[in-house]
Amino acid sequence: MKINIPKDVNYIISNFYKNNYEAYMVGGCVRDSILGTLPKDYDITTSAKPKETISLFEKTIPTGLKHGTITVLINSNPYEVTTFRTEGTYLDNRRPSSVNFVTDIKEDLSRRDFTINALAYNENKGLIDYFNGINDINNKTIRCVGDPDKRFKEDALRMLRAIRFSCQLTFNIEKNTYNAIKDNYKLIENISFERIRDELCKILISPNPSRGLKLLKDTKLLELILPEINSLVDFSAKCTNHNRNVFTHTLRVINNTENNLLLRLSALLHDVGKLNTLTPFNDGSFYGFPGHSIEGSRMSKKILSKLRFDNNTIKIVSKLIEHHLVLNANTMPTKYEVKKLLNDVGKNNISLLFKLQRADINSLDNPKIFLEKVSYTEKLAKQILENNEPLTIKDLDITGEDLISNLELKPGKIIGDILNYILDRVLENPNLNSKDILLELAKTRFCKAKS
Repeated sequence: MKINIPKDVNYIISNFYKNNYEAYMVGGCVRDSILGTLPKDYDITTSAKPKETISLFEKTIPTGLKHGTITVLINSNPYEVTTFRTEGTYLDNRRPSSVNFVTDIKEDLSRRDFTINALAYNENKGLIDYFNGINDINNKTIRCVGDPDKRFKEDALRMLRAIRFSCQLTFNIEKNTYNAIKDNYKLIENISFERIRDELCKILISPNPSRGLKLLKDTKLLELILPEINSLVDFSAKCTNHNRNVFTHTLRVINNTENNLLLRLSALLHDVGKLNTLTPFNDGSFYGFPGHSIEGSRMSKKILSKLRFDNNTIKIVSKLIEHHLVLNANTMPTKYEVKKLLNDVGKNNISLLFKLQRADINSLDNPKIFLEKVSYTEKLAKQILENNEPLTIKDLDITGEDLISNLELKPGKIIGDILNYILDRVLENPNLNSKDILLELAKTRFCKAKS
């Protein structure tokens, strides 16, 4: 089998061979090359010890010297080079107690997670495949190298990786590997939220995110990493527009979204507030969820914070969830209302909101009239943005310093109150956005506040 090796990678491998060491491109880059997918990065494994690797290249970074990993810089591009190794007993289902350098590539490949990742290649020896990884690639199968129970006890994150690869590659998880995930699912509690978050994100932006969420549910991993979503699995209330299981509805919404992490996180969490807001109507024949978008926004902040998402992601996702609901389809929003929406969601995120709304609405039984309202709102928002109409305090023709100097005010809460009052008036009538007019409005507001 012939695999293309990039020029820089081939240079690194050749340099090892010139100095009597073995070296191979290894793991995911070999797998992706076989699948016809351009690898995102290239890892290299070698019989050379870390210090020997450092001596062979002009620019290196000792990124993981203890574990045998050196980053080699070729034309400013980083390549991770790791010495053949075996690993000692794993601690806390996360990390090995020790690393032992070896000279046999088979020993190195035997410690890897899945057969499709236990592949190595160079132009001298061709493809190295001791564990039938090619066969599993051809059969679209995710299978652990050796005993799956042992592999998952070594590093419990591998359970999420198995599901992630299943989503990314549209491969099935082999029976023994799948059963080992079900048997060991509680070990995921030993894994940091940061590592769980990273795998969850990769599942969500894969070509098959709903497949991943179903696997998480079926293996019970979901109840540990996202208990709030797991609670929606068997939750089905009689509603006026859709009566299906809320978890199933959530999967449909995710499937309706484009591949954007912020959008898919919002789709995943958009109905999480329904459990806490379930309310019977009339005689109890139908139920509603008043305020579930507000409750969902609040809950999403806690969920995403627990998973160690950055503040900007938390802010955007919670805002999209807060405003995802489209009600009263026969009543169209006013220009003022759309400006308030733009102000709260942010003009850079408004398109994501409309996409989330459409994804949600297209999962309902009667989407047409709601879609018409979204289109109307989107058209109005576009006009407002094209006209550069003021939307935020920064857009006002007046500043807090102007208020302090002209009204002889001291810095404090009153400044923010006045500016927000002025902004609200300008949102209603952009012609008011002139410094002299705004100062008069500020004086009137200040006088009322004093009285």
